[in-house]
Amino acid sequence: MIQLNGKLLKITKQKEGNRMSEVIERFLRYVKIETTSSETSETAPSTAIQRDLASLLYKELTDMGASDVYYDEEHCYVYAKIPASNGYENRKTLGFIAHMDTSPEASGKNVKPRIIENYDGEDIVLNKELNIVLETAKYPEIKAYKGQRIIVTDGTTLLGADDKAGVAEIMAMANTLLSHPEIPHGPVAVAFTPDEEIGAGTVNFDMERFGADYAYTVDGGGIGELEYETFNAASAVIEITGVNVHTGEAKNKMINAARIAAEFDSMLPAEQRPEFTEGREGFYHLMGIEGSTESAKLVYLIRDHDRMIFENRKAIMYGIGDQLDFRYGAGTVKVNIKDTYYNMREKIEPDFMFLIDNACEVMKGLGIEPKIQPIRGGTDGSALSFRGLPCPNICTGGHNYHGRFEYCCADSMEKISEILIMLTAK
Repeated sequence: MIQLNGKLLKITKQKEGNRMSEVIERFLRYVKIETTSSETSETAPSTAIQRDLASLLYKELTDMGASDVYYDEEHCYVYAKIPASNGYENRKTLGFIAHMDTSPEASGKNVKPRIIENYDGEDIVLNKELNIVLETAKYPEIKAYKGQRIIVTDGTTLLGADDKAGVAEIMAMANTLLSHPEIPHGPVAVAFTPDEEIGAGTVNFDMERFGADYAYTVDGGGIGELEYETFNAASAVIEITGVNVHTGEAKNKMINAARIAAEFDSMLPAEQRPEFTEGREGFYHLMGIEGSTESAKLVYLIRDHDRMIFENRKAIMYGIGDQLDFRYGAGTVKVNIKDTYYNMREKIEPDFMFLIDNACEVMKGLGIEPKIQPIRGGTDGSALSFRGLPCPNICTGGHNYHGRFEYCCADSMEKISEILIMLTAK
């Protein structure tokens, strides 16, 4: 329900004789479509399967009567507009963005979602045969949803709430506005992107076609979360060239690349790893290591909310590389660092905090306490903010992303759809 001129407007629909809101019905359909992206692919999109959801969203937007519906089949982006209601035509265009891909860290194939009605606050057996249990001792946050509806999987895949919950919430919002012209709202733009999970969600994003003055990514976590700070992010690849000599003749000749790789990692501060940090604390994350005596490679993520500390982190890695290269001989260690995105706070805080104020006002009006916090990650909004589209992030209702213990609160999703609808009138 949403409030309209003092009256409640019903935005749920009947499905097969049972009460199921549109946003939940959409979500359950979308998560069954495999859209896993790939970090090793060199194509855009990184996986062709993402086009399955993109083509469906294009059709659904067209069928519901959205305008300027466009499907960039080559790059797998979907765009659409919702014209303003009467009297709101001169408002700025507000955009909403969600990504279609799911993380390659867990399988997104054959997702089997199920709704737990009236959750009792106890452990949830996801898969009795495989003894997969979502334990409240490990994930105590779920206890806050006692008495509500929780959507989980069978424990063999991720759920896909990141970010198909956001996709479903935006689609439900769009259909509600188009089917209820009496709801006052300004012009609205929506977009769905591929490959966000591998850091490439905005590479081929068409800002002109999207046409928004500012936007929200609907890609956050639990209800009430609202974010305009992200990490500054970079990836680092350290390549080590060794010298392999028979061990019987190795003295003063062998240069063991695998051992140098281990030495490189040991020279980084051990307490500055993601498993030991929280809040605004940055880190070095060893993503992968491979090697032999002849050659080795390490792959890192570098993260920090503070730009100066972020730059210093990169300098430390270069410095370690220089030390080892000097110790073992020129050309032994090469450090390659590439920036991925920056903290969007730099772009939002000076002139666009009204986006945060508007979201807080709407949430409070619905009885939801806003939780403004920094993201220990990034969103499409990070890159878009630096391309001139201010784009903070708003909640979707999901938790435990990227793994088999992922879950989403159905009640939260319905509330978030209302939040999006009410934001369009701001």
